[in-house]
Amino acid sequence: MTADATAQPPYPADLFVDEKTPAGHEAPLVEALTSLGFAVRARAVPTRRPVEQLAWIMLIALPLQAFLSALGSKLAEDTHQFLRNAIAKVGRRDSGTSEPSAETVGPVVLQDPATGLQIILGPHLDEEAYRKLRALDLSQYTHGPVRYDTAEGRWLSDIDEATRR
Repeated sequence: MTADATAQPPYPADLFVDEKTPAGHEAPLVEALTSLGFAVRARAVPTRRPVEQLAWIMLIALPLQAFLSALGSKLAEDTHQFLRNAIAKVGRRDSGTSEPSAETVGPVVLQDPATGLQIILGPHLDEEAYRKLRALDLSQYTHGPVRYDTAEGRWLSDIDEATRR
Protein backbone atom coordinates (compact mmCIF):
# COMPACT_ATOMS: atom_id res chain seq x y z
CA MET A 1 0.00 0.00 0.00
CA THR A 2 1.48 3.36 -1.02
CA ALA A 3 -0.86 5.66 0.90
CA ASP A 4 0.66 7.53 3.82
CA ALA A 5 -0.98 6.29 7.04
CA THR A 6 -0.57 9.72 8.65
CA ALA A 7 -2.26 11.59 5.81
CA GLN A 8 -5.42 13.43 6.78
CA PRO A 9 -8.56 12.43 4.93
CA PRO A 10 -10.05 15.24 2.89
CA TYR A 11 -12.15 17.67 4.91
CA PRO A 12 -15.75 18.00 3.75
CA ALA A 13 -16.92 21.16 2.01
CA ASP A 14 -20.49 21.74 0.88
CA LEU A 15 -20.80 24.35 -1.85
CA PHE A 16 -24.29 25.80 -2.19
CA VAL A 17 -25.13 27.56 -5.45
CA ASP A 18 -28.34 29.38 -6.28
CA GLU A 19 -30.31 27.23 -8.73
CA LYS A 20 -30.40 30.11 -11.22
CA THR A 21 -26.61 30.19 -11.46
CA PRO A 22 -25.39 28.86 -14.83
CA ALA A 23 -24.22 25.24 -14.83
CA GLY A 24 -20.50 24.91 -14.22
CA HIS A 25 -20.19 28.38 -12.69
CA GLU A 26 -18.86 26.83 -9.47
CA ALA A 27 -16.13 24.78 -11.19
CA PRO A 28 -13.21 27.16 -10.42
CA LEU A 29 -14.08 27.08 -6.70
CA VAL A 30 -14.49 23.31 -6.65
CA GLU A 31 -11.06 22.95 -8.24
CA ALA A 32 -9.43 25.44 -5.84
CA LEU A 33 -10.97 23.84 -2.74
CA THR A 34 -10.03 20.37 -3.93
CA SER A 35 -6.43 21.53 -4.33
CA LEU A 36 -6.55 22.67 -0.69
CA GLY A 37 -7.52 19.16 0.41
CA PHE A 38 -11.30 19.41 0.63
CA ALA A 39 -13.82 16.90 -0.64
CA VAL A 40 -16.30 19.25 -2.28
CA ARG A 41 -19.97 18.48 -2.79
CA ALA A 42 -21.72 21.14 -4.89
CA ARG A 43 -25.48 21.51 -4.67
CA ALA A 44 -28.00 23.85 -6.22
CA VAL A 45 -30.42 25.42 -3.75
CA PRO A 46 -33.78 26.90 -4.67
CA THR A 47 -34.14 30.65 -4.46
CA ARG A 48 -36.29 31.44 -1.45
CA ARG A 49 -36.15 35.21 -1.83
CA PRO A 50 -35.82 37.69 -4.68
CA VAL A 51 -32.48 37.49 -6.48
CA GLU A 52 -31.70 41.14 -5.69
CA GLN A 53 -31.76 40.23 -1.97
CA LEU A 54 -29.38 37.30 -2.39
CA ALA A 55 -26.37 38.24 -0.27
CA TRP A 56 -23.97 35.68 -1.71
CA ILE A 57 -23.29 34.08 -5.03
CA MET A 58 -22.02 30.88 -3.41
CA LEU A 59 -21.98 29.62 0.17
CA ILE A 60 -19.33 27.11 1.18
CA ALA A 61 -19.82 25.22 4.44
CA LEU A 62 -16.47 23.90 5.65
CA PRO A 63 -14.35 23.76 8.79
CA LEU A 64 -12.85 27.27 8.77
CA GLN A 65 -9.80 26.44 10.88
CA ALA A 66 -8.87 23.59 8.53
CA PHE A 67 -9.40 25.94 5.58
CA LEU A 68 -7.13 28.64 7.05
CA SER A 69 -4.50 26.04 7.96
CA ALA A 70 -4.50 24.67 4.42
CA LEU A 71 -4.38 28.18 2.97
CA GLY A 72 -1.54 29.18 5.30
CA SER A 73 0.67 26.17 4.75
CA LYS A 74 3.87 26.62 2.78
CA LEU A 75 2.57 24.19 0.17
CA ALA A 76 -0.45 26.41 -0.37
CA GLU A 77 1.53 29.44 -1.60
CA ASP A 78 0.40 28.89 -5.18
CA THR A 79 -2.94 27.49 -4.09
CA HIS A 80 -4.03 30.66 -2.29
CA GLN A 81 -3.47 32.57 -5.54
CA PHE A 82 -5.47 29.89 -7.34
CA LEU A 83 -8.32 30.36 -4.82
CA ARG A 84 -8.16 34.15 -5.17
CA ASN A 85 -8.41 33.84 -8.95
CA ALA A 86 -11.31 31.38 -8.66
CA ILE A 87 -13.28 33.71 -6.38
CA ALA A 88 -12.61 36.64 -8.70
CA LYS A 89 -13.75 34.53 -11.65
CA VAL A 90 -17.05 33.40 -10.13
CA GLY A 91 -17.69 36.84 -8.65
CA ARG A 92 -17.32 38.58 -12.00
CA ARG A 93 -18.80 36.01 -14.34
CA ASP A 94 -22.07 36.99 -15.90
CA SER A 95 -24.71 35.41 -18.07
CA GLY A 96 -23.02 36.22 -21.37
CA THR A 97 -23.74 39.93 -21.33
CA SER A 98 -21.17 42.69 -21.13
CA GLU A 99 -22.63 43.89 -17.81
CA PRO A 100 -22.61 41.76 -14.65
CA SER A 101 -26.08 40.62 -13.67
CA ALA A 102 -27.69 40.50 -10.24
CA GLU A 103 -27.81 36.71 -10.43
CA THR A 104 -24.06 36.29 -10.70
CA VAL A 105 -22.37 39.15 -8.87
CA GLY A 106 -21.73 38.83 -5.19
CA PRO A 107 -19.34 37.48 -2.65
CA VAL A 108 -18.47 33.91 -1.86
CA VAL A 109 -19.26 33.16 1.78
CA LEU A 110 -17.35 30.58 3.82
CA GLN A 111 -19.31 29.29 6.81
CA ASP A 112 -18.10 27.03 9.58
CA PRO A 113 -20.83 24.43 10.18
CA ALA A 114 -19.83 24.02 13.85
CA THR A 115 -19.74 27.69 14.88
CA GLY A 116 -21.79 29.41 12.18
CA LEU A 117 -19.00 31.98 11.75
CA GLN A 118 -18.87 33.34 8.21
CA ILE A 119 -16.02 34.87 6.21
CA ILE A 120 -16.94 37.01 3.20
CA LEU A 121 -14.65 36.69 0.16
CA GLY A 122 -15.30 39.02 -2.75
CA PRO A 123 -13.68 39.46 -6.15
CA HIS A 124 -12.26 42.83 -5.01
CA LEU A 125 -9.85 41.34 -2.45
CA ASP A 126 -6.18 41.91 -3.15
CA GLU A 127 -3.02 39.97 -2.33
CA GLU A 128 -2.69 41.70 1.03
CA ALA A 129 -6.19 40.62 2.09
CA TYR A 130 -5.39 36.99 1.28
CA ARG A 131 -2.04 37.20 3.06
CA LYS A 132 -3.83 38.43 6.17
CA LEU A 133 -6.56 35.82 5.74
CA ARG A 134 -3.97 33.04 5.89
CA ALA A 135 -2.86 34.32 9.32
CA LEU A 136 -6.36 35.06 10.65
CA ASP A 137 -6.97 34.04 14.28
CA LEU A 138 -10.57 32.86 14.38
CA SER A 139 -10.63 32.90 18.19
CA GLN A 140 -10.86 36.69 18.14
CA TYR A 141 -14.28 36.55 16.46
CA THR A 142 -17.41 35.57 18.33
CA HIS A 143 -19.85 36.79 15.69
CA GLY A 144 -19.82 37.17 11.96
CA PRO A 145 -19.74 37.77 9.24
CA VAL A 146 -16.05 38.56 9.07
CA ARG A 147 -15.06 40.74 6.13
CA TYR A 148 -11.96 42.53 4.94
CA ASP A 149 -12.04 46.28 5.52
CA THR A 150 -9.82 47.79 2.83
CA ALA A 151 -9.73 51.19 4.54
CA GLU A 152 -8.39 49.66 7.77
CA GLY A 153 -6.42 46.92 6.03
CA ARG A 154 -7.71 44.15 8.30
CA TRP A 155 -10.33 41.45 8.70
CA LEU A 156 -13.12 42.43 11.08
CA SER A 157 -16.59 41.65 12.30
CA ASP A 158 -18.82 44.69 12.67
CA ILE A 159 -20.60 43.10 15.64
CA ASP A 160 -17.36 42.29 17.49
CA GLU A 161 -16.01 45.77 16.71
CA ALA A 162 -19.15 47.40 18.17
CA THR A 163 -18.85 45.45 21.42
CA ARG A 164 -15.18 46.43 21.84
CA ARG A 165 -15.99 50.14 21.76
